[in-house]
Amino acid sequence: MLRAHVVFATITGNNEDVADIVTEKLEDLGCQVTETEISQTDAAAFQQADICVVCPYTYDEGSLPEEGLDFYEDLPGLDLSGKVFGVAGSGDTFYGENYNTSVDKFAAAFAQTGAKAGATNVKINLEPDQDAITQLDAFATQLVQVATR
Repeated sequence: MLRAHVVFATITGNNEDVADIVTEKLEDLGCQVTETEISQTDAAAFQQADICVVCPYTYDEGSLPEEGLDFYEDLPGLDLSGKVFGVAGSGDTFYGENYNTSVDKFAAAFAQTGAKAGATNVKINLEPDQDAITQLDAFATQLVQVATR
């Protein structure tokens, strides 16, 4: 059975919703899933998972979640070779070029770990609607497909 770990950072609750949707789909696909909040999680926990997911928010002018800075800084130093990762987050298009930039920053940090991108990054505007749920379900499905290859 594949093990997945979904980590989220949220202020409004939207990214917890994103994490919940991804977690539910991964469980539907037969994965054993752990879902945790980023400030309560050590990045090294990803070493116990086959699929690693981060659902971060982007604060203000493109800043990373403050409570997730230690996690973010520790991530590139890990050896996650053989693992699959994905990043999905909710943001606000109001911020223009800074829209959901934390998603890209976390994907770049994962790229330094030796883990393999299992799905294209997903960026959701505000609260996940039905279209977003469809996107997130496809994201989770892709992660499982890549992890089982």
